[in-house]
Amino acid sequence: MREAAFVKQNKEKWIAFEKAIALSSKTNPDILVDGYIQLTNDLAYAQTYYEESKTLLYLNSLASQAHQKIYKNKKETGNRIINFWAHEFPLFFKQYHSTLGIAFLIFFLASAIGCISALNDSTFVRLILGDGYVNETLNNIAKGEPTAIYKSGSEIGTFLGITINNIRVAFLAFAFGVITSIGTIYILFSNGVMLGAFITFFYTKDVFFEANKQIWLHGTIEISVIIIAGCAGLIMGNSILFPKTFSRRVSFMKGAKDGLKVVVSTIPFFIIAGFIEGFITRYSSMPNWLAFAIIGLSLLLIVFYYIIYPILANRLYERQIHRT
Repeated sequence: MREAAFVKQNKEKWIAFEKAIALSSKTNPDILVDGYIQLTNDLAYAQTYYEESKTLLYLNSLASQAHQKIYKNKKETGNRIINFWAHEFPLFFKQYHSTLGIAFLIFFLASAIGCISALNDSTFVRLILGDGYVNETLNNIAKGEPTAIYKSGSEIGTFLGITINNIRVAFLAFAFGVITSIGTIYILFSNGVMLGAFITFFYTKDVFFEANKQIWLHGTIEISVIIIAGCAGLIMGNSILFPKTFSRRVSFMKGAKDGLKVVVSTIPFFIIAGFIEGFITRYSSMPNWLAFAIIGLSLLLIVFYYIIYPILANRLYERQIHRT
């Protein structure tokens, strides 16, 4: 059977099941189970005849959502919180990789604008970062310690303050999605411009390498997770703008719930970033190899958990479904 005919034959059934999942609390569990069995049969057929098609991606995403809904009350042998980060979230997040890519592009373009603006206008950095911060950093550069600002305050105080502030920024990026994606785009864009101007400022003062070695110790996770939180905001914002087969209210409820899951997933990473900034970044005299090892491991952790692991988890899930 051609793919178009397969979709036409089953489209209404899939849409009905998708709505049933969204309103699972009001749907007979037997109906959900029957629909799930039919869906897995269709998924197995699509895996056989329509590899790497949009139909297969849609059915796999729908099957993943259905599995989570149907078995959410199943007694678990492990810790529920650990299960969320180790299994549930990676399986769920794969469907939003394209949204994560959009969030990254917005942030990257904003950073490029910040860089170019700072290079061509010497007053731009002061406009973005404020005179107080710039003047303090200039004094630190004159003393030979461009990132001495990270040494101020106690280790515990810095750790707690930075962690709480980063989580606040993440939830802000998510919450602004309630006024559609434009709100989240604003948060991503403003933070991107700030980062670009900040990094370029050190470049114009000829301390680019030394400053970046310290900044990216904590910044690798911190900036990455702000982008991921922006992805969460875009998920909620897009649910308002593009409800697809749902009513706008149901689509928003689903988008808000999915976006919140993404934000919650970032909390451990912000704690790690806060720990690094509070206890490690202040040691500017550490060997270069150690600093870059921490930066590399931080980047690997983010890429693995949010990109590689979800892909692997979904492939394993597809194989399990295919066996059944």
